[in-house]
Amino acid sequence: MTRIRRGVTKRKRHKKILKMTKGHQGGRHRLFRQANESMLHAYSYAFAHRRERKGDMRKLWNVKINAAARANGITYSKLIHGLKLAGVEVNRKMLADIAMRDPDAFAQIAETAKRELEPAA
Repeated sequence: MTRIRRGVTKRKRHKKILKMTKGHQGGRHRLFRQANESMLHAYSYAFAHRRERKGDMRKLWNVKINAAARANGITYSKLIHGLKLAGVEVNRKMLADIAMRDPDAFAQIAETAKRELEPAA
C-alpha cells in the first residue's frame, strides 16, 4: 500500500478552522488545536442559544405588553385573559409591537379586555 502524504489537505483543513475562529482571543485563533476546540464550543453555543433566543424574545414582549397594559390601568395577566375571553387572537409579538408603535390602538385593545372582564350586571 502506498503512503499518503496529506500536507495540502491538512493545511487546507487547518486554514479553514483558523479562518472560522478569527476574532477569538489568544491561541484560540492562532493554534490549530485550541482553535478547533474553540470552534466546536462556539458552534454548540450558537446551536443552543438559537433556541434560547426564542424564549428571550417572548420575555421581552411580555415586559413591553405589561408596561403598556399598566399604563392603561390593567395588569398583563388580566389583559391576556380578557383578550382570550373576547376572542381577540393577537399574538404577543404583535401586541408588543402595537404597544410600542401605536399606543392609541393598544388603549382600544386594553378597553376591549376590560369590558370582557367586567361582571355582567
